[in-house]
Amino acid sequence: MNEVKAAIEKLFEKEERSKLKTSHMPISTSKPRDAVTAAVTGNRGEAPRILAADDQRDILQALELLLKPEGYKVDSVQSPVLAREALARSTYDAVLIDLNYTRDTTSGQEGLDLLSEIVAQDSALPVIVMTAWGNVELAVEAMRRGARDFIQKPWENERLISILRTQVELRRALLAAERLEAENRLLRVEGRPEFIASAPAMQSVLEVMSRVGPSDANVLITGEHGTGKEVIAQTVHALSSRASHPLVAVNTGALPETLFESELFGHLKGAFTDARADRIGRFELAEGGTIFLDEIGNVPVRQQAKLLRVLETGEIERLGSTRARRVDVRVLAATNIDLAAACANGTFREDLLFRLNTVEIHLPPLRERREDIPALAGHFLARYAARYRRPIQGLDPAAMQSLLQYSWPGNVRELEHAMERAVLMCRTDQLQSADLGIGVQRLQVQNLEELSLESVESILIRKALQRFQGNVSQAAEALGLSRGALYRRMEKYGLSPSRE
Repeated sequence: MNEVKAAIEKLFEKEERSKLKTSHMPISTSKPRDAVTAAVTGNRGEAPRILAADDQRDILQALELLLKPEGYKVDSVQSPVLAREALARSTYDAVLIDLNYTRDTTSGQEGLDLLSEIVAQDSALPVIVMTAWGNVELAVEAMRRGARDFIQKPWENERLISILRTQVELRRALLAAERLEAENRLLRVEGRPEFIASAPAMQSVLEVMSRVGPSDANVLITGEHGTGKEVIAQTVHALSSRASHPLVAVNTGALPETLFESELFGHLKGAFTDARADRIGRFELAEGGTIFLDEIGNVPVRQQAKLLRVLETGEIERLGSTRARRVDVRVLAATNIDLAAACANGTFREDLLFRLNTVEIHLPPLRERREDIPALAGHFLARYAARYRRPIQGLDPAAMQSLLQYSWPGNVRELEHAMERAVLMCRTDQLQSADLGIGVQRLQVQNLEELSLESVESILIRKALQRFQGNVSQAAEALGLSRGALYRRMEKYGLSPSRE
C-alpha cells in the first residue's frame, strides 16, 4: 500500500505541474485523428462508448469536446443514480466518474460507492476516477476498490486520452479472448453430440450458447423442423454445471392431453383408472439437471397454465397427491412456431412465454448455412458407413454439388436421412448423385400404384398440413390420427408444419 501511495503522490505532483500550462479544454494530441480512431475502434469497427459522470455540466461538456473528435461516443450524466441507470441500459467500453457530487462535495464517498457497484457488476469494465481535490488517501482507496486509473482536475488532455485509449484497447482484447475461449470450450466440451457450426450464420448461435450455457437461465430454442434444436439443448446442458446430472427430453407436442400431467409431474397409485402404481414424472427425473420441453408451442392452452405454475414456483404435485414437491431443474424449450404470433391469437400464454425465453437461441435453416453442408455430409457419411459396414471413402464432386444446390426443406434431419439412404444405395467407394435421392418425393408421379405405402402416407400428411396451414391438431383430426401419432410420422418423413 505504501508503494501505491508513493506512486500516486508522484502522479499528483505531475498533475500540479501540468495545471500551470494546460487547461481541461481540448487541444491537439500527438496522433492524427484517423490514427487515434483506428487504434481505439480496433477490429470491432465500432466507436468506443464512454460514460462520463460528474455533477458539473461544464466538466461534462469539456469531456465531450475533447473526446468526440478523437473518435469516442460520450454519454454524460450528472449523478450516481443516472450513472447506474445508464449502465443498466447500455454497454460501455470505459467509465469516467467524479468522486464528489452535490450531496457530499469533499469525502468522495458517493463516487467510491458507485465505483464499488460498477466493479462488482463488471470487473472487466475499466473505471477511471476524477477528483478536484488533491487527496492521496482518496485516490489510494479508489485504486484499492478497483479503479484502473485516476485523473486530477483540471486534467492534462494528452494523459486523459492516453489512459482511455489504453484501457479501451485492453478491455476489447480481454473480451475477444474471453469469447474465443468460450467458443473453444463450446466446440470441445465433452459429453455432447457432434456440433458442426462454422458458417457465418451460426456464429451468433455459438456466442449466445457460450454465454448462457454455464448459467441456469431458461432458454427457448427456435427454428424450423429438423434444424437441430435438440442438439443445441444437449450442448447447452453439457456446458452447464448440471452436466453431471440428467438431461430429460420430452416431446410435449406428442403428449395426449389426458396424460400430460401424469407424464410431466407423475401420479400416485389410484389417481386414475389405469394408475396401478406410483409413477415419477419427468420433472422429478430431471432433478438437479435439465428438462428439455420440445414442441412447446403445441401444448394445449389448458395444460400451459399447469406448466406455468411449475416454472413460477419450482414445485410440482403428482396427480392424486395434495403435497407439493420442490424440484431443482433448468428448463430448455424448443419450438418451430412463432410464439409471439401465437400469443397474439390466443393459442399461447404470454406469461408462459416470458418464463421460457429468458434467452432465445434462433437456429437458421440449413439453406442459410450452406457452408456447413460438406462437413455435415461428411459426418453423417462416416457415421452410417461405420454402422452399415460399407467401405465408402467420400462423395463424388457431382454428388457434393447436388447437396450444395438442394434447398433442404427438411434441414439437417433431411440431410441425415439422405446420407443414410445414399450409404445403403451406393455401389462404389464414392457416393453418386443418384444415390442421394434428394427431391424424389417432390416429383410428380403419374400412377399411385408406383408409390410405396410410406410415400403415399408422406404425400397425404403433407397435403393435410398444407390444407390446414400447418395446424397439426386439425390435420391430425382430418387424417384420423392422434396428434402424437401425426408428430411421429412428421418426424419420420422430415415434414414441417410451417413449410409444407
